[in-house]
Amino acid sequence: MSLKISNTLTNKKEEFVPIEKGKVKMYVCGVTVYDDIHMGHARSIITFDVVRRYLQYLGYDVTYVTNFTDVDDKIINRANERGIDPLQLSSDYIKKYFEDVAKLGVRKADIYPQASTSMPYIIDMVKDIIDKGYGYATADGSVYFRVRKIPDFGALSNRTIEEMRSAGRVDLDPNKEDPLDFAVWKGVKPGEVFWDSPWGKGRPGWHIECSAMIRHYLGDTIDIHGGGNDLVFPHHENEIAQTEAACGCKLANYWMHNGMLETKGADGKTVKMSKSLKNFFKVEDVAAKFDKYTIRFYYLNTHYRSPLTYGEENMLEAQAALKRLWNNFRDLQACARDGPAGEAGEAAALAE
Repeated sequence: MSLKISNTLTNKKEEFVPIEKGKVKMYVCGVTVYDDIHMGHARSIITFDVVRRYLQYLGYDVTYVTNFTDVDDKIINRANERGIDPLQLSSDYIKKYFEDVAKLGVRKADIYPQASTSMPYIIDMVKDIIDKGYGYATADGSVYFRVRKIPDFGALSNRTIEEMRSAGRVDLDPNKEDPLDFAVWKGVKPGEVFWDSPWGKGRPGWHIECSAMIRHYLGDTIDIHGGGNDLVFPHHENEIAQTEAACGCKLANYWMHNGMLETKGADGKTVKMSKSLKNFFKVEDVAAKFDKYTIRFYYLNTHYRSPLTYGEENMLEAQAALKRLWNNFRDLQACARDGPAGEAGEAAALAE
C-alpha cells in the first residue's frame, strides 16, 4: 500500500519512499520541560503517535525519537524563581510528562534524548560547524552560525533573507558578524547552568540540540521530521542549516507539521494556545473530565494540518459523536452475532 505525505519542504504531497526498505527513522520535536504539558502540546503528541502507529500498521519497522529540551532560558528563569536547580526542575517535569501522556493513550517513543545528557554530541557538532567555516566563536564564549553561507536558507519556511530581517526575528548582538546569525553555543551568564567546552563555559543553543541528537541516535539523514507548524521558522529552518553545514547532507526527506490548537478570546478571535498567553488547558485537568478515547477523537476529527479550536463545548461534542460511533459499532456486533447467516457475515465484516 502506497502512502503519500504532505511535505512542508516541497509544499507537495509526495509518495513516501523510506531511505532503507521496510524501516523508518522518525524524529519529532518534544517539549521544553519547565511546566506541565497542555492541550496544545497534546495535539502534536497524538498526531505523531497516530503517524507512527499507521506506519507500523503498514509493516514498517519504525524507530521513533522525541526529545526533551531540559536546558533553556525558560527553565533557568523558572528554576531561579523557585530557588531550585534547573536540572532538578526539568527532571520533575519529565516525570510529570510521562504521567500525563499515559492519560492520552500514547505509545512511548523508542528514545527520549535530553539536551543535558547529550553534551558530547552537541559539542562535536558545533566543532564540525566551526571547522567547516559555518560557525565562529566570540569573545564572550558563544558560537554563532553564519546563516548567509547556506544558499537555500529559508526553503522550509519559504522566506527570503529580507523577509526574515523585516519580520524582526534577528538579534542585534554586537558580537555577531551578521544580525541574522544564531547561537549554537551560548557563553555562560551569572546564575546559569553551564558545561565546559573548547570555547569556555556555556550551554547549547536550542536549535543545535535537535540536530545533534538526530545525528547521534538516527544518523545524518532521517525519513520523517515532525512537529508543530510554529516550529517551521526559526527552529526547523536552523536545524536544516546546521546539519547541512556539519554533515553536507539533508536532515530529513519528509517534513510534517501539525496545525495549532487555538482558543477564542473575549473579542471572539482565535489565538494560539500557549503558556505565554496564559490561555492554555493542562492535559491533567482535561483528562480528569474526558477519557483518552474522547481526547484522541477530538483531535483526529480535524485534519492534522488545520487549526483547531479548543473549548469544553468542543470536547462535549466529540464525546457525544464518539458515543454514537460506539453505539453503532455495538449494533453491528449484535447483528453479526444474532442475524441470519448471510447478513451476519456482512455485518461482522463491516464491524471489523
